[in-house]
Amino acid sequence: MFTTYVVVVVATVVSNIAAAIADFLRAPWILGNMSKYGVPHSWLYPLGIAKAVGALGVLAGLAVPAIGVAAAAGLVLYFIGAVVTVARARWYSHLPFPAVFLLLAIGSLVLRLAAR
Repeated sequence: MFTTYVVVVVATVVSNIAAAIADFLRAPWILGNMSKYGVPHSWLYPLGIAKAVGALGVLAGLAVPAIGVAAAAGLVLYFIGAVVTVARARWYSHLPFPAVFLLLAIGSLVLRLAAR
């Protein structure tokens, strides 16, 4: 069980750090998507920081379980918000992207709780 948890944590951390870096670099496709979803471009850095901090917290959860639970729960809430934002903008073809991140965050949370 713990090995599965570590694999999911690594996938969660790598994907969220990559997404945060893309946010910090202000990738043109991200700016375009934010415009489509009605999200102000000024939110890009704070959203990137939230992803990066969540990823680092999930990683820290390998050593300190309470931090991992809190970080994974934060990422779950973050990506629920992302899914809702994309759905409200009616860009249904884009829903799989935040949904994958949401599933990774849920997996990290559930497996961290199970590994206790």
